[in-house]
Amino acid sequence: MNIKETKKSIVQAGHKAVLELIKVAEEAILDNGEEDLAADKLKNAAATKKLAIFDAFEILNRIEEEERMLEESEKEPTSKTFKGFAEGRSK
Repeated sequence: MNIKETKKSIVQAGHKAVLELIKVAEEAILDNGEEDLAADKLKNAAATKKLAIFDAFEILNRIEEEERMLEESEKEPTSKTFKGFAEGRSK
């Protein structure tokens, strides 16, 4: 497996991870039977949802960045030109 295929697989896994984080964020904090949940448990549940949402956005941003880099690398031809020391450092 080459690097591009590996990155594409990671991007697909990232999409799946975002869907799972969305499921976590959509879950209800209070069920019908739990009306009097302690304040610290409510706070922890809300913090967990917030973390899931921010993680999902972070993953999406990184996915967009990686997809952009993959598209750019496919567009650019990879022609190597050999330069000498002076030519490589000239302005």
